Amino acid sequence: QVQLVESGGGLVQPGGSLRLSCAASGAVFSINVMGWYRQAPGKERELVATITSGGDTNYVDSVKGRFTISRDSAKDTVYLQMNSLKAEDTAVYYCNARRFAPFGVYQDYWGQGTQVTVPS
Repeated sequence: QVQLVESGGGLVQPGGSLRLSCAASGAVFSINVMGWYRQAPGKERELVATITSGGDTNYVDSVKGRFTISRDSAKDTVYLQMNSLKAEDTAVYYCNARRFAPFGVYQDYWGQGTQVTVPS
């Protein structure tokens, strides 16, 4: 089992910055990929950014150049630095940890979510 605890959300004005943190505990050694997803009211949850155990990163187009995902392996923590925030970034942000198994199977773990609000 893996437990994830997010922090760092809040209210920020357009153009501002926030840094989200996700602390992992439990079977952290088994995690292959960690990432951030978000869900805005009335919309489906979408992938924001991922980082592999090897440090490779991936971003959704809408946040490229503005958001940066990073990890501190010593602290088992993943961060999402969000700059130049826009109203459309308003959502609940969820931390995700994925563990791969043979034959394309994987298991996801989720944090409780943290609200990010950018007023229009």
